[in-house]
Amino acid sequence: MRTIRFLLVLLILAIPATIFGQIGIRIAIGPPMLPVYEQPICPGDGFMWTPGYWAYDDSISDYYWVPGTWVQAPEVGFLWTPGYWGWGEGGYFFNEGYWGETVGFYGGINYGFGYWGGGYGGGRWNNGHFFYNRSVNNIDVVNIHNVYDERVEVSNVNRVSYNGGTGGISARPTPEQQSATGQRHIPAVAAQTEHAQAARANPEQRAGVNHGKPVIAATARPGDFNQEHGAVGARETSEPSSRAATETRPAVHPKDLAPIARPAPVNSGNAGADKKYEQQQDKLIAKQTQERQALQQKQDSEHQQLARQKASDAKTQQVEQKHQQQTQQLVQKHTAQQQSLQARQPQPRASEPRNGR
Repeated sequence: MRTIRFLLVLLILAIPATIFGQIGIRIAIGPPMLPVYEQPICPGDGFMWTPGYWAYDDSISDYYWVPGTWVQAPEVGFLWTPGYWGWGEGGYFFNEGYWGETVGFYGGINYGFGYWGGGYGGGRWNNGHFFYNRSVNNIDVVNIHNVYDERVEVSNVNRVSYNGGTGGISARPTPEQQSATGQRHIPAVAAQTEHAQAARANPEQRAGVNHGKPVIAATARPGDFNQEHGAVGARETSEPSSRAATETRPAVHPKDLAPIARPAPVNSGNAGADKKYEQQQDKLIAKQTQERQALQQKQDSEHQQLARQKASDAKTQQVEQKHQQQTQQLVQKHTAQQQSLQARQPQPRASEPRNGR
């Protein structure tokens, strides 16, 4: 009886590691490209985004997609470092993700939503509370107020899902990322393990069935694959494979926009005309900046009114759609103004012909 119990314990201990993706073998063929999908709205304060990834089921010799999902961190101050596929000794192997105070190396993979390939730009801890970067996360600002806006510069804009090997990402860990490996880590929590187990049990998540476009690409909560509860599928896209794993959403508010870029100095050979043109540029940039600020103040006022009224999700979404239209219209207006000014840019004087030629 003791022998049977001992064997059962060994079996139970072995199952989660296999389900979550840690495999003791190397795969000859790398995982598919990362699918394109939208991020479900954050279900509540304290949930953190963990991106989707391809895991491998040795029993069927196929990859399967573990959807991205919102998970609560095991400890205050901890962030998630995603797992990733790497190349070595003639095959692809999976490196487990983990929780820790610092985001470590995850292969340079652009998982999107703040995980651009090096570090994490989706949020940060401050005085025991997690603040969300709404420029890369789908956050309900009516119910979650600890937010900020900060653009995330993305250098890796392809959907390759592995590091090394043929066609893989060539990124290597920085000294800071290497030092993060020596910190205290916590493995995937139970909700993540059960989430991966549900994906493994669903035949539609297998690459051989969905051909790289999983039916469920992301969920609002771990293990809930019901699309009525916020789960989303991969998007159909005809974009080239160099496109990022996730697409950047259009700016909703003026503060989501990048600062107005100043054109390069003009050197037409006419100092007076060049100076006048630069003054016109300065005047236009100042005016457009003021118009951005005015629209932002108006939209902030409407947000405050929604909060006082305790508006429904439908009403809030309707207002946000209006704000997005207002912002895009302002961008189009400013772009036309800048193009009109550029058309009047001083041109270099044509060189005069020499005598007799």
